[in-house]
Amino acid sequence: MNTEPIDGTILLAEQSDHDSLANWRLDHPPSVNSTHHLIFETVGSLLQQWPNTRMRNGHNIVPGTVPTGTLLYHGTWHPELPPGPEWTAFDPEHSTLFCGSWVVDGRCWHLTLTTTRPLKVVYFDGNSATKLPFGGLDSQDILTWGDVRPDLSIDDLGRIASLCDWGREYNVDGFVSEIMLCNFTSGVRVVSFSNIVDPVIPHGASSKYSPTFEAMYTGSWHNRYPGETRIQLDLSGLVSFYDTELVPSLVPVRFGKERWDHRLLNISTEDVLRVRARLAEVLSRPAGSSSSIHWPVLIRVVIDRYSDRLELVQYLLNSTNTDSHDPGSMIDFAIKVQVQLRHMLMPYILVDVTPRPIGTGVNEPGSDALDWVLPVYKLCATTHTSMLKDDAMTSSEKLLVDAVQETTREICRVLTKMWGLGVLAGVDQFMGTESRPHVQAVQNMVKTWKKDIGGLMTWLDWNVWVKCWPACGPEETCYLTTWPVGFPPFNRSRVPTPGGGPVSPLPSQTVPSWTPMPTVTPPPWRGGPAFGELAKDWQRPQPRCIRRVDPYDLGVRFVASDFELAYPFRTASVHTQY
Repeated sequence: MNTEPIDGTILLAEQSDHDSLANWRLDHPPSVNSTHHLIFETVGSLLQQWPNTRMRNGHNIVPGTVPTGTLLYHGTWHPELPPGPEWTAFDPEHSTLFCGSWVVDGRCWHLTLTTTRPLKVVYFDGNSATKLPFGGLDSQDILTWGDVRPDLSIDDLGRIASLCDWGREYNVDGFVSEIMLCNFTSGVRVVSFSNIVDPVIPHGASSKYSPTFEAMYTGSWHNRYPGETRIQLDLSGLVSFYDTELVPSLVPVRFGKERWDHRLLNISTEDVLRVRARLAEVLSRPAGSSSSIHWPVLIRVVIDRYSDRLELVQYLLNSTNTDSHDPGSMIDFAIKVQVQLRHMLMPYILVDVTPRPIGTGVNEPGSDALDWVLPVYKLCATTHTSMLKDDAMTSSEKLLVDAVQETTREICRVLTKMWGLGVLAGVDQFMGTESRPHVQAVQNMVKTWKKDIGGLMTWLDWNVWVKCWPACGPEETCYLTTWPVGFPPFNRSRVPTPGGGPVSPLPSQTVPSWTPMPTVTPPPWRGGPAFGELAKDWQRPQPRCIRRVDPYDLGVRFVASDFELAYPFRTASVHTQY
C-alpha cells in the first residue's frame, strides 16, 4: 500500500517551508479601500430577493441562461403577442397585475410562454426592476445609455429597446430584471393566451383580497439562497463594479461612504468603456472557457461555516455585563465564548501550536505575544483557496478567488486573535497558562472580543444576519420596504438631471401626480420604525413583521391608486409595463 502523503499535503508542506509568516500579521486589517468582501457578499447574494431588496444599488452584471421548459408570464389588455421587446414574469401573481385595462373592463389577457431552448440573458443584481432614480438602475444605465441617467429612470420603452439593440450582436434573448424579453417569437412558444378575470381591485374599492400583496409575497419565495433557480448564472463571466482594477474611478467616489450609498455616479468614461468591452468579451466567449469551479457553492460553504457561529458569539458577548464583579460568572462566560471560537478554528489548530509563557497582568498582551497562533491563522485563511490555481481561469474567476481569499483571511485573522487571547487568559479548556484566570484580565479581554466581533460582522455585512427577531407569527411575513410598496411620495420634478434642472415628461408619456399616503399614524411595526420614519426606512430598509392577511398593515397596503401611480403606462399607453 502506498503510504506517501497525497500531493496536496506535499504542496502544503512545501508552501509552509517557503512562505514566511511575516505576511500573516494579526495587527494588519484589510485596506479601507478593499472591496473583496463586497464582491464576496454581492456574489453570494445573486438571484436572492432579500439581499437585493436591502441593498438596492446593484454592482454586478452576469451572463446566464433560462433553461428549456421554463414558464414565463405576460399580462396585457388584448390577445396579441407583443410585436417587440416586452416584460415577462416568472410568477403569474406578478404578471396578472398587468393583465387588463383600467380604461375598459373585461380586457384581461394573460399569456403563458414556455422556453423551447436555453435563453441567453444578462442579469443585473440589486433592485433592478425599480423605476426610481436612486441607484437601482445604475448598472442598467451604464449599459443602456453609457452613463448613469436618473432623469430616464421611468423611460422603460427606451431602456428595453436600447438594451435589446445592444444585445442583438451577442445573441442575447433578454435582460433580467424580471425578464425583458427581446423577441416573443424566438426561443419561446405559447402555452396559453387566456381571457381571465382581472385580479386587480377596481379603483377606490375596498376588499379583503389583495393580489398586489400576493405578488409581492411570491417574490419572498426567492428571498434566500439559492434564490431564483430558473436562471442559471455563469460566474466565470462576472463583471463587477467593485472590481477596482476594472473600475478604478469609483474607488475615491466610495471612500468614506456606507455601502447603502455606493452608486455608479461619477464613473469615468474610460471605465464605462472598459466595462462594456469586458461584457462584450464575456458574451462572445466560447462555452467551456473557464475552470468549471462552482463558485456559488464555494462561497456558500464559507458562509455556512461561519455565519451562525459568528452570530452566536456576538449574541453571547452582547448579553453579558463586562463590568460584572462576579468572578465565577465572568470566567464561565468567557469559557463559553472560547469554546465557540475553538469550534470554528478546530481544523486548523496544529499539534505543535503552543503559547509562550507570559505574565497574567490585567493588560491585553502585545501582538508579539500572539506570534505562536500565526500558523493557525494562515492555515485557516488559505484552506479554501490554496489549491485554486488554474491557468484556465477567466479574469472574473481570478477576481472571485481573491474575494474568497481576502474574506476568509479577515475572518480567520479576527477569530485567531480572539482565540489566542482566550488561551493566554486561561479560559481555553485544551491549553493555556497554569495560573488561575485573572478576573480583570478576562473582563478586558471580553471587551476586546466584543469590539473585534462587532467590527468583523459589520465589515462582512452578510445578509443572512438580517432577519426579523423575534420571528414573525403565522399570519405575518418578514418584510423589507420595497418599491413601490411603502415608498414616500415621489415628485419627478425633483429628480436630478445631468444638467442639474428638473425633468420634463417624455413626449409620449402621461405621468399623473404622485398622491401622498393617508395622514394617519398607526401603531409602530413590531421590530421596525414608526410610520413617520418611513422615509429613513426605505433608504436603509430594516426587517419587520407585517400582516399577510386582512387587515393589512397600512404602511405597506398596496391599493389600485398606488398601482396606477407606480405604473402610469398602464393607463397612458397600450404597452403593459412592469
